[in-house]
Amino acid sequence: MVAAIGFSLEEAPSVFAIRDAETDKVVSQGLDWLAVQQHKLGHWTAKGRYPTAMTALAGMAFLCEGSTTTQGKYAENVRRAVDFLTRRSRENGLIGDELDERYTYGHGFSMLFLSQVLGEEEDLERREQLTEVLTKAVIFTGQAQTRAGGWGYVSAKDGSGFDEGSTTITQVQGLRGCRNAGIPVPKEIIDNAVGYIHKCTNQKDGGVQYSSKGGGSRPAITAAAIACLYNAGEYDDEYVPRMLAYCRTQLKPNSRDSFGHWHYAHFYYAQVMYRESGDTWEDYSTSIRKRLVSEADTVALGDADLSYWKQGYIGPVYTTSLNLIILQLDNAYLPIYQR
Repeated sequence: MVAAIGFSLEEAPSVFAIRDAETDKVVSQGLDWLAVQQHKLGHWTAKGRYPTAMTALAGMAFLCEGSTTTQGKYAENVRRAVDFLTRRSRENGLIGDELDERYTYGHGFSMLFLSQVLGEEEDLERREQLTEVLTKAVIFTGQAQTRAGGWGYVSAKDGSGFDEGSTTITQVQGLRGCRNAGIPVPKEIIDNAVGYIHKCTNQKDGGVQYSSKGGGSRPAITAAAIACLYNAGEYDDEYVPRMLAYCRTQLKPNSRDSFGHWHYAHFYYAQVMYRESGDTWEDYSTSIRKRLVSEADTVALGDADLSYWKQGYIGPVYTTSLNLIILQLDNAYLPIYQR
């Protein structure tokens, strides 16, 4: 069962910074669809799985629209998502469930989402709660880091030291969000993670490989790695130009998904292109908007039309959340995505 929408579909228009009306329409309908999918306990799932990660990503989509826990069209949806995730904060700092075989994704995305909420939170009691949750979460992340400087699907202890690129990026972006919100983050954790990315960069093509143990260059992980380095403040990192060159050949918005994880790759690559700004962003955003808008599906709810994306094997909540974040980067509401 899903909860009722926390708003009237006839309410005042939102404050999208999208330039064309068709994109504006799809984004608005997509946010409405996402709101309908929220469960009564405040969470979202990917076909019944990964409630922590899906709730954080869906929450980010609403934050990108401009809603907070107290203001905006989706304030109730954001507030219930925050409540769900704070309830999942464990004594050891993990946000999520240790029974989840990939709990670091949910933990990292939750740090990112909750840190962005903290930056705009007006309620003193909620601010104190979020600060406590995120402080413990940062400690957990530091303890979960592998000797190589990365992270795996679970903590280093639970995963026997296994590391993997995409989960590493999730942790670093979450840590950066926490640091921006005033949560102490030890510098050595970030330094070790940056070193990990360097070690995983393929000298031949500039792509970032799956793991410190190998696995070949991956477009999605490479795009995420650039975003990660930017989040870590490494704007002039000597590895970035080669990574960008690799991504430009692999991640053209109109190319077919020949490598898997297309939406995940462009979730991060769009952040990179947005930071590049100017014609680079204009050209990329025009192409990615056209593709995403054309791929959206529409479903009727009463007299209203809702939009969502069903592409991707993880499920429509996941894909829709990622695409809505991409399409709303121009709103520039969240510090983690700002230039």
